[in-house]
Amino acid sequence: STLILSLNSLLFSLKKSCEQNIMEAILRQMQAMQGGGVAVDGPALDTAETLHISSLALLKMLKHGRAGIPLEVMGLMLGEVVDDYTVSVVDVFAMPQSGTGVSVESVDPMFQKTMLDMLARTGRSDVVVGWYHSHPGFGCWLSGVDVNTQRSFEALSDRAIAVVIDPIQSVKGKVVIDAFRLIDPQSAAMGKEPRQTTSNLGHLERPSVQALVHGLNRHYYSININYRKNELEQKMLLNLHKNAWDYGLVPEDYHKLCETNSTTLSEMLELAKLYNKSVEEEMTMTPEQLAIRHHGKQDPKRHLNDKVDVLMSKNITQCMRAMLDAVAF
Repeated sequence: STLILSLNSLLFSLKKSCEQNIMEAILRQMQAMQGGGVAVDGPALDTAETLHISSLALLKMLKHGRAGIPLEVMGLMLGEVVDDYTVSVVDVFAMPQSGTGVSVESVDPMFQKTMLDMLARTGRSDVVVGWYHSHPGFGCWLSGVDVNTQRSFEALSDRAIAVVIDPIQSVKGKVVIDAFRLIDPQSAAMGKEPRQTTSNLGHLERPSVQALVHGLNRHYYSININYRKNELEQKMLLNLHKNAWDYGLVPEDYHKLCETNSTTLSEMLELAKLYNKSVEEEMTMTPEQLAIRHHGKQDPKRHLNDKVDVLMSKNITQCMRAMLDAVAF
């Protein structure tokens, strides 16, 4: 009888627990439908979004922004909305507008239509997915004029994105850039969070104090940016530093080459002495000591090989250039 009572008590507690879980799930659904947001302890759906920018589009935005310093510049981004979580930007083009140090005028619709018609004639099926503008020297955020411009874009497409780039703070290896979308004031008043809420939060840039002062996370929110390049774009980037096809045929300055050879030979002499000393020390070491011999130290043998390769390749190339120059010209 005691065992039966215990089982009945256990079944009753399980039944009450299941009923409580069902009621909590129903309440969470009702809150979400009424705009109350998802409960803290409830599972949140992954609604985060990523903006993919091609290397060509990034280069053109940065070059356009630096050309307009100290004024702001503006342009449109071309691409496609891939799915519910991805927007791709493959190209950009500049827009003619007058800008000041802190604001930029809205889009010229006639120029935009003419440009899109010309792109369609060349077989480009890309659509406008947003716009970009520069903030030379004062960070990435949206001003009041920028918010109004973005609102006009979102009136045409709710997936439109505003990109802000700072050409002055951008240095080699680091581009100061951010992407934004407006927060619907009606949804904010109802307590609903903006779309960018879950997985990509850890990948977003740390917001600056200036951006928070100008309404970040109150009037607009940030979107994660990712960069991509295909095989053709990679070849294009590798060829950017080349001036012309005959660049490799021009001989280097003879005096500069002599100075470089002299410096390289001096460095090779020092490395040879270090390598000789290293070989003598290795003869007295145990296998365990040899395994960690060069950890955290300069390996003279490897550096000596590198110097020899550089010296030989430069002088052989110079001799071939001089021979071609003597025979052809």
